[in-house]
Amino acid sequence: MPLSVDLITLGVPQVEAARDFYTAAFSATAAATGGGGHTAAVDLHGTGRLALHPVDALATGCGTTPAASGFRGYVLSAIVGRPAEVRALLQSATGNGATVVKPARKQLFGEFTAVYQAPDGAVWKLAAASKKDTHPVPGPPKPAETAVYLGVAKPTASKAFYERLGMSVRHDYGDTFIDFTITSGGRCRLGLLPRKGLAKDAGVGEHGDGFSALVLTHTAASRDEVDALLAAAASAGGRITAAAARTGQGDYAGRFTDPDGFHWSITAPA
Repeated sequence: MPLSVDLITLGVPQVEAARDFYTAAFSATAAATGGGGHTAAVDLHGTGRLALHPVDALATGCGTTPAASGFRGYVLSAIVGRPAEVRALLQSATGNGATVVKPARKQLFGEFTAVYQAPDGAVWKLAAASKKDTHPVPGPPKPAETAVYLGVAKPTASKAFYERLGMSVRHDYGDTFIDFTITSGGRCRLGLLPRKGLAKDAGVGEHGDGFSALVLTHTAASRDEVDALLAAAASAGGRITAAAARTGQGDYAGRFTDPDGFHWSITAPA
């Protein structure tokens, strides 16, 4: 089974506040997933899932410290149908504490987008699949697709890494932009841009260092698949940060980083 983005885990300062923000901003549903409500999950209307963990705990699980500054190196995206839905999602986000980075407007090549920074620090891009509004928005907009875009040193080299893990390219514009097909089991699209280009597109400065506060999770069908994907990641130039083992939650999981340092978790029922 190819690698897919089944869950996006964000490290946040306060789980309850982040849960309240994302459920309000996307009119989504959420549930506590950890003891005492220390973690939460948010379902983005079936197009993606967020897990919210305390940033200190997430960093510890990744074998690093939570210290960070500047651009985290990634942008999350919600794609909706029309410009009016972009405006509505931006208004909902800012009404719940987000900061506008780029206002909702038509871009140079006709794309209608907006960018905001959530209270937890994550940068979100909102984009419309259509350039025109054909009728009023009937209710709270729901994303038709979610995506995570990684700022990498060289997209073609990163593409080769992810192809070794079974991912199939959808669009390939060389070292300008590459994205992958969403598999039947996956929920979220993965895209690759040069770090400088991604930051420019989002309207933020390119410089930053430290923990990204992001872990991408693939849910495997079996322990053998976990082992196979970890072995493939290691042979393709990734780094195993946690060998596969049974976890305290009863599943079987291991972790790696890609050549640009982005964290992945591969998990399966034990």
